[in-house]
Amino acid sequence: MIVDQPPMRKSAPSSLDRRTSETQEPLIIIVDDDAAVREALSELILSAGFEPAAFGSTREFLDADIPDGPGCLILDVRMPGASGLDLQHHLARHGNPKPIIFLTGHGDIPMTVQAMKAGAVDFLTKPVRDQTLLDAIAAGVERDIQQRARLQVVNEHLSKLALLTPRERQVLREVAAGRLNKQIAFELGISEITVKLHRGNLMRKMQLTSVGELVRAWEALPADVRERVAA
Repeated sequence: MIVDQPPMRKSAPSSLDRRTSETQEPLIIIVDDDAAVREALSELILSAGFEPAAFGSTREFLDADIPDGPGCLILDVRMPGASGLDLQHHLARHGNPKPIIFLTGHGDIPMTVQAMKAGAVDFLTKPVRDQTLLDAIAAGVERDIQQRARLQVVNEHLSKLALLTPRERQVLREVAAGRLNKQIAFELGISEITVKLHRGNLMRKMQLTSVGELVRAWEALPADVRERVAA
């Protein structure tokens, strides 16, 4: 199904049995009902230094125990049962932002637009050149690495935010908005000295050393979290 196929290597497994928690290679997940496509893609992915995991259906993939690590998905669009687009929507609803590459022999423009608007890395039509697919995989892995790094930062900020008192959160919001201590004191109906005390406490708890770091930490928080703090 793909062209410029590299020499065949030993057949890649279709499960995650040989992948351990110590494996560092990005995991490239293939979901396609065509066994020949799954094997060809697995061989290509192995030749590029990635770890493949192939599944014959959306249900088979969802039932699998997938290790947590960087990688991306390659999905066929039309399959028996749930389609690749259905899986994309399912993952989005459940907060799984894993990058997706669609590879299909039945693509059309509306389908492509729908997939790309929903965040797909690329929408490729079979047959596809090996290098084109590998470039898309590299972009997907890089996107996932960046997403995971941002999520780690956000989670660190959220864990520190949980240490703050309600008043310290109010002061955090006001400082992040650029207000001076005396303005914050007036807004909250407390003394300027008390504002300074809360400000010092929140800086210590969040392990921040400057207002610039505080603003960056605030902006890194999800919008709904900032809204709750500001409420």
